[in-house]
Amino acid sequence: MAGLVAAAAVLGLAVALLPLGSTGASGAEDGPSPAPCGPAWVAAWRTSPQAGQAVDLGGRTVRMLVRPQATGSELRIRVSNRFGTRPLRIDSASVAEAGPGAALVPGTARPVLFSGAPAVVVPPGEELAGDPLAFVAQRGTPLAISLYLPEEPDRVTVHPVALQTSYVSAPGDVADSADPGPFVRAVSSWFVLTGVDVLAPRAENAVVLVGDSITDGVGSDPDGNDRWSDALAGRLTGGLAMPVLNAGISANQLLGGGTGEAPAARYAADVASVPGAADVVLHIGTNDLAAGRDAGEIVSGLVDYADRVRADGRRVFLTTITPSTAGAHGTPFAVVQREAVNRWIRTEGPAHADGVFDFAAAVADPADPARLAPAFDAGDGLHLSAAGYRALAAAVDPTRLTGSPCLAVGDAAKVLVSAPR
Repeated sequence: MAGLVAAAAVLGLAVALLPLGSTGASGAEDGPSPAPCGPAWVAAWRTSPQAGQAVDLGGRTVRMLVRPQATGSELRIRVSNRFGTRPLRIDSASVAEAGPGAALVPGTARPVLFSGAPAVVVPPGEELAGDPLAFVAQRGTPLAISLYLPEEPDRVTVHPVALQTSYVSAPGDVADSADPGPFVRAVSSWFVLTGVDVLAPRAENAVVLVGDSITDGVGSDPDGNDRWSDALAGRLTGGLAMPVLNAGISANQLLGGGTGEAPAARYAADVASVPGAADVVLHIGTNDLAAGRDAGEIVSGLVDYADRVRADGRRVFLTTITPSTAGAHGTPFAVVQREAVNRWIRTEGPAHADGVFDFAAAVADPADPARLAPAFDAGDGLHLSAAGYRALAAAVDPTRLTGSPCLAVGDAAKVLVSAPR
């Protein structure tokens, strides 16, 4: 596959999707694939954004690194001005294979167009998709997506806790440059970019993880890709494989009032509009407890969210709230309310969801279930270490998820690269 990616990017060859056993130099198939298992767009990477202040981005190029969760022959990026009050200009954009640091793999950069033009203006409150681009993206292989913003955004759409190093250039448009030299500042946020979709050779379903800082991965290793979303992705293979999309926002609350929009308010962006999204795993509530919410309020919010997902024709899984001794998260009131919520999830949750995963039991200290086990504590009594996040992922039964049945068929598809006619 690596050779195919290089050929596609360096030589500019046409990319086609073929099932194994098909013939034809230009991607024509001997016969149509069954509709349910033919090529399909799937979300390969997503982040859930919030409003932020610009940090000297005007007149500079932002280069962001992301790891797609699916392989495909084409891709399209999503750019957002969801929280802006003024139009957002993007004068150029590119996609490439990421090299070390801010470098690109030489010869792989490809320009992204918007309705056939290299520049686009994103209206306030809106999100746009770039044109489909012939580019072989591989599951787990980092992409570098570069955006040149000629003007400073007023309220930038940002995911501030990326736990992934990205880069901002000195003044100038260097979106296509493979040279890391112009990139003078490292940042730990994703700006404007909210998604990457790929055209997969066979239809794939995706699972969206909705939550707060624990889903965001706080406590895991920056650039280590050891959030629980990453650990879960490593467990989903064959017909159980699904892109795992992280929709965590640090300090988020189920019932609103925390950082970022509440899960219900961002449902359309996180789930409903996401191609391939079939399942949702909801892990949230610890910040609601810290804010003084009681068990009844939180249970009501969980039921409302689960009902909405199921009414939308998708599957939803609830998780128990992980223990904490940190400040307001660990007060006697919070402990009692958390135990009540978790008791309801374990006993009554299955009546409102397609399954329940007991995250609290997976990471609690056996000697004191109100606190995290020492090996799973990142050090603040609330967030998890990489080992703790692996324990969360291990608590998910992959066979309960929808999976991607098309990936289990005998004549599994592959991505082929062929010269244009």
